Amino acid sequence: MTTAVVAPFRFFSLHVVRTRQLSPSLVRVSFGGEDLEHFFSDGRDQSLSLFLPHPGQSAPAVPIELGDGWWQGWRELPDDVRAVMRSYTLRALRALHGGPAEIDIDFVLHTPAGPASAWAARAVAGDRVVVLGPAVADNRAIRFRPPQDTDLVVLWGDETALPAIASILESLPAGQRARVWLEVQDARNVLDLATAADAEITWVVGESSVDALREAELPPAGHPYVWIAGESGCVKALRRHFVQERGVDRRRVTFVGYWRQGMSEEQLREAE
Repeated sequence: MTTAVVAPFRFFSLHVVRTRQLSPSLVRVSFGGEDLEHFFSDGRDQSLSLFLPHPGQSAPAVPIELGDGWWQGWRELPDDVRAVMRSYTLRALRALHGGPAEIDIDFVLHTPAGPASAWAARAVAGDRVVVLGPAVADNRAIRFRPPQDTDLVVLWGDETALPAIASILESLPAGQRARVWLEVQDARNVLDLATAADAEITWVVGESSVDALREAELPPAGHPYVWIAGESGCVKALRRHFVQERGVDRRRVTFVGYWRQGMSEEQLREAE
């Protein structure tokens, strides 16, 4: 397969190495492939575009041979041929001793299942995918960028943001104060999250955590940084809360709508 470059991003032809069930609704898929020697990322909330085949296809249909024209070529493919494209967070990048690198992506298994979660639920070693990911470690698809003077990190996310928050927590230095709210639908999806930071993690199970965060008393901070991601309506409401009610400088609030209630990712992309 021809590899096209979309600097500082490029296409990577990968295959499933293994899968691992982390919780009832979260599965980790590890990918490998020779292309990963060109994959570089500083991690945190690194975003990727993942292209998946339809059932019955041996590989996703992505016209990467068109170079910069791949997007239009992809859009022009028939609906039942065109690869399913979804945005995901890089969970981990590993260089293996004596072997090629691997990357991990964590999938939320929705009910009812969408095309990506249905694919992840049945994925087996050898399944082929295409990833549009970073060829440069520090790239614009990393949104978590606290200023150097940050003395308090505040994180909020629903289950779709769990992989990003887990990765962010792993990246925080020892002693960094952090307050985290995570919303899950099932108590069995509460995970042990590793971090060297001085982090207090609040899990809200089976209900919205927006009100819990609004009512929370945060520790005093002269220079807070806020990162919120998940359902677009909740994200916008919390951004307004931090900027208008708590007086946080809007330049110190990063907000990302991963999905929107009642809309598919295709519809969301069209709306944007």
